[in-house]
Amino acid sequence: MALVGRILKFILFVLLIVLATIFGVRAVESMRGAPLQPWHTQAPDDASASQIDTMDWAQWLAAEDTVFRQVETEIVAKVSPEQQIPQNRYWAKAPMHAPSLATNWNRSFTLAPDGTARGVAVMLHGMTDAPYSLRHVALRYQQQGFHVVAIRLPGHGTVPAGLATAKAEDWQAATRLAVREASRRAPGLPLHIVGYSNGGALAVAHALDATVNASLGMPDRLVLISPMIGLTPFARFAGVAGWPAILPAFSKAAWLDVLPEYNPFKYNSFPVNAGVQAHRLTVLLAEKMDSAARDNRLSRMPPVLGLLSVVDSTVNAPAVRTGLFDRLPANGSELILVDINRNATVGPLMRPSAFARLGQFLPTAPRAYRTTIVASGEAGSETSVLRTFEPGSMTETREILPVPYPRDFYSLSHIALPFPLTDGLYGTQPDPADHQGAKLGALALRGENGVLSVGMGTFNRVSSNPFFPLFLDRLDSVLAPAGQAAPADTVQR
Repeated sequence: MALVGRILKFILFVLLIVLATIFGVRAVESMRGAPLQPWHTQAPDDASASQIDTMDWAQWLAAEDTVFRQVETEIVAKVSPEQQIPQNRYWAKAPMHAPSLATNWNRSFTLAPDGTARGVAVMLHGMTDAPYSLRHVALRYQQQGFHVVAIRLPGHGTVPAGLATAKAEDWQAATRLAVREASRRAPGLPLHIVGYSNGGALAVAHALDATVNASLGMPDRLVLISPMIGLTPFARFAGVAGWPAILPAFSKAAWLDVLPEYNPFKYNSFPVNAGVQAHRLTVLLAEKMDSAARDNRLSRMPPVLGLLSVVDSTVNAPAVRTGLFDRLPANGSELILVDINRNATVGPLMRPSAFARLGQFLPTAPRAYRTTIVASGEAGSETSVLRTFEPGSMTETREILPVPYPRDFYSLSHIALPFPLTDGLYGTQPDPADHQGAKLGALALRGENGVLSVGMGTFNRVSSNPFFPLFLDRLDSVLAPAGQAAPADTVQR
């Protein structure tokens, strides 16, 4: 027994040394880089889950107005002289100051169809994002005769500090509120929930909850873009990075990234808490899936239309297949995958693992859902092909696509999928009429290391999707007959 005691003490001692080393390294690391700004330290009073569950849409909008007034009076009006620069979205005279743009897409919005409504769709945006990220999908739903309810998830759209305190439960409550409002606007009509990234996890979680409690509102269809069904392995340990923040001297340790805020509709800085809450949500989602499987409730899940890049540095892309699609009933679901560009000009520089990634998604046995792969065409060309495996079939069909895979795109990315090439902010070919304060997707930067205030990787990551029209065609196929006229857009609050 004495020997066992000594071994346990030694293990405990080693463990303490390891933890102390991690703490110290992270503390020192957090002291580097730019200092925290007010938008990193002052969060507005966003509603909590318990408050949101008692609200109707009008009350939510009133509370949101209060939050944005706080940002204007406590952050924007007090920007220091050294931060009054065009690259700062919180300077009132900056070109990307969202309240100065034609539409502030940071805020919750609704769309109404022109004519008799055919259904209603709820939009759930991604982590660090704002309702802007699903505006193109929202407008398509409206054109097809649907009401749209796009809610700003708590902690988003205001200042990055909001995500330092927000919780996954707040986002789930916001989802329930949006569904309540959708049901009020279009009672008895088909309900779709569209989720991008973190919003995809929320959409699936809500549908699983509705298999237990139908009063929550079971969607008739889920549409998921880069859904956060699982995260990369680092997310599991994100909370460790924030340990030194318990000491005021190391408050920056509560942030994984502290970057300039030049994007009008997305935070560049990323707090540890955001990673922690994202991981909590994926764990909760997995538990809900397992519970539904044990109780034979997965048969009640609605059809799912999914869009995913096979390479994704934000979410665990294979988990979308294994954790969701492989567990769905035969209900008309489809997973659309965009492969890497095997004809890209940088092809010899790509890792072998990138070429092998598609193999994780190809069927090894008949599946209950359609698998559709957007792939590059013949070697040396910019052509693209559509490879389709119908439900229950191991035989693929191939179709040449009229949309080329640009040779300067070696892949798509997590952030690119919901944006067409013409998006005013993220597109490589921004529409001049779609002014969003900056043309981030059109930047082709060349220069020396150490000159820019952000890493070059920020702009190397592709931010728009040449195959977005294909996705809209697939969406149309489940929304309306081909050729139906699209009414004019009308944004409402």
